Amino acid sequence: MAMLPLIRGFEPGGVLAWRDGRTVSAGEFLRDVAALAARLPARRHVLNLCADRYRFAVGLAAALSRQQVSLLPPNETPDMIGRLASHYPDLCCLSDRAAGPPGLEAVPVLEPAAAAAQVAIPEIPAAQVAAILFTSGSTGQPVAHPRTWGSLVGEVFSEIERLDMRPLPGLAVLATVPPQHAYGLQLSVTLPLQGGLALHAGRPLLPADVRAALAALPRPRALVTTPVHLRALLAEPDALPPADLVLSATAPLSPQLAAEAEARFRAPLYEIYGCTEASGIAARRTIESVEWRAMRDVALRTDGAGTWVTGGHVESEVLLADVIELLDPGRFLLHGRTADLVNVAGKRTSLAHLNYHLNSIEGVRDGAFVVPEENGEDVARLTAFVVAPGLTSESLMSALRQRIDAAFLPRPLRFVDALPRNATGKIPRQAFAELESELARKAG
Repeated sequence: MAMLPLIRGFEPGGVLAWRDGRTVSAGEFLRDVAALAARLPARRHVLNLCADRYRFAVGLAAALSRQQVSLLPPNETPDMIGRLASHYPDLCCLSDRAAGPPGLEAVPVLEPAAAAAQVAIPEIPAAQVAAILFTSGSTGQPVAHPRTWGSLVGEVFSEIERLDMRPLPGLAVLATVPPQHAYGLQLSVTLPLQGGLALHAGRPLLPADVRAALAALPRPRALVTTPVHLRALLAEPDALPPADLVLSATAPLSPQLAAEAEARFRAPLYEIYGCTEASGIAARRTIESVEWRAMRDVALRTDGAGTWVTGGHVESEVLLADVIELLDPGRFLLHGRTADLVNVAGKRTSLAHLNYHLNSIEGVRDGAFVVPEENGEDVARLTAFVVAPGLTSESLMSALRQRIDAAFLPRPLRFVDALPRNATGKIPRQAFAELESELARKAG
């Protein structure tokens, strides 16, 4: 049975994390993991709700060392927690808050372990299921997807190669995304643990907090974020601390936004393309190319059903939910989600294309097109929600006419204070319905 170490690339005194203004060594991390593992009840599944990224990593590692599977939900709503408790009746919960969800046995992850003798690095079976992740629910109900320890580790080395990270040993990684999401788990937790890097325990969201947290880290340092958080950072005139690498989730990230981010952070920005089902699949430096290049040993193919991906850390072939134009098995163009294709008056486009142009308009802080619930293949009209306090409806529609076909102009165009994005920048479809209801209620 193939075995893989829990962490690698660290000396016992090497910095594994930055937390509350101090460093946490690899040796301290291993002691914290061993102490928590000894307190875990005999359960098959562990719900890891820790918001502190270091405590999350300790919980994930402790569960791994006990051959327990971590459940990583897309949100913590009572409905989601109830679904998990129903499907996984042996569940216990790891939390860094005073109490866990009602009805679940909770194990607190609050204080570091007392000083102890050096702890050996645990070896984990590559085939062991490390975590079960869930889709965000942006296109329907969340769906469970297991990931083995071998696939998580394999992805790390693909990322290091594709993102040219070898010249950045000891990189400190700050993230604005939660560790429970596939993107956050891989780039802000597993990558540091397996790449010999240092994770930042916090998750700053407000631009001032992100600037302060990044500036407090030593060089080299990286920011793992989303287009929504990038847009908020760049909307403010304050100088941004220089970084050595910026990583962003995909869609919608315009070349203009990427170029501004590179100029102000003085660092290369790479987009990561992936999905919960397969995690990170490809990357590109946005200002250099529209082409995506697959991670090491990952290959794509197309058939009548769509585009499939397999190989490398993708252990089972996955049908992607996107419209992809293959250039060869390792290079492709991305045209948007299959579910995002719309047909208006016999003309076809994608929501990704429309959102790209909407968010490229100067003065638009955030925006999204929505297909209303209608019967039939053709859509009579589209709705758009936009955050643009300095623009009028007339000026925004005029700018859109210069960018998109008139058939796709939004009717109606709704101005809002903020879009109901979740922690990873996505908007569940139900959130749009609730926003529409709230606007109707205010208008009435």
